[in-house]
Amino acid sequence: MIVITTPTGHIGRQVVDRVLDGGEAVRVIVRDPSRLSAHVRRQAEVVQGSHGDADTITKALEGADRMFWLVPPAGFRDADSARRYYLDFTRSACQEAASRGVRMVGVTSLGRGYQGEAGLLSAALAMDELIEASGVPYRALALPFFMENLLLQASAIKEQGTFSMANAADRPLPTVATRDVAAAAAALLLDTSWSGQVRVPLAGPDNLTPDAMAEVISDTVGRTVRYRQVPLADFQAAMVRRGASPALAQDMADMVEAQNNGIYDAEPGNPGSVTATGFRQWCQDNLKPAARPHPATGR
Repeated sequence: MIVITTPTGHIGRQVVDRVLDGGEAVRVIVRDPSRLSAHVRRQAEVVQGSHGDADTITKALEGADRMFWLVPPAGFRDADSARRYYLDFTRSACQEAASRGVRMVGVTSLGRGYQGEAGLLSAALAMDELIEASGVPYRALALPFFMENLLLQASAIKEQGTFSMANAADRPLPTVATRDVAAAAAALLLDTSWSGQVRVPLAGPDNLTPDAMAEVISDTVGRTVRYRQVPLADFQAAMVRRGASPALAQDMADMVEAQNNGIYDAEPGNPGSVTATGFRQWCQDNLKPAARPHPATGR
């Protein structure tokens, strides 16, 4: 039995589909079962609740031997620190998995070995240490910046011809597509031969700066798109104005500063770390449809 968390999220829903296609018995943990697709509701067992809750995770892991683990971002907004949120959310799951001999495949950040505070990325790396200390067999999918983050900029790309972040315009920013993460996670979940604890760095074949991303986006969507670097202090203040706690805004700012300082370079990859989806292909498949002008208005 394979337990899958976040089955309605960007990565989790793709993991569910791939594992179901592999013919394995699947159990999902979800707060709102109505958000599951019809075929998942038909084929998978459903445990309703939060996978950060001790009773829910105990119920979900009954008779299971493998689990896909991802800490959801939903609780970040009100958390007093990302590190505490990650550790509190994960503690019961790794203890229960260790006691039952359940192997975990988890989503975490690339950058182990970075010397400095990295906000949300430091929180994810601290989560890895907690899981590893429990003794559970673990494969940590260590990831850089998600290409899908740029979908949040689709309206600005379409309407203004810009996208904006606080990342340095001329600093290469490794990226990865969620479909490649899901493929790697599903392959590990379906493989019953591994043991021990290993990190699995994953990154796409490109290593583009945001300015270079803008050139690729321009070519793909057929109009000039420019990158606008937002000062880090302005980025942090804007998060607070939108309702983020000061602690979360600081964690997000620390994450971007660490990205600008090369946190992803701290953890070496290997030939097997390079994923299939290049940035141009991802833009063609995902960003171009999202940024396409409306046929009636041309906007």
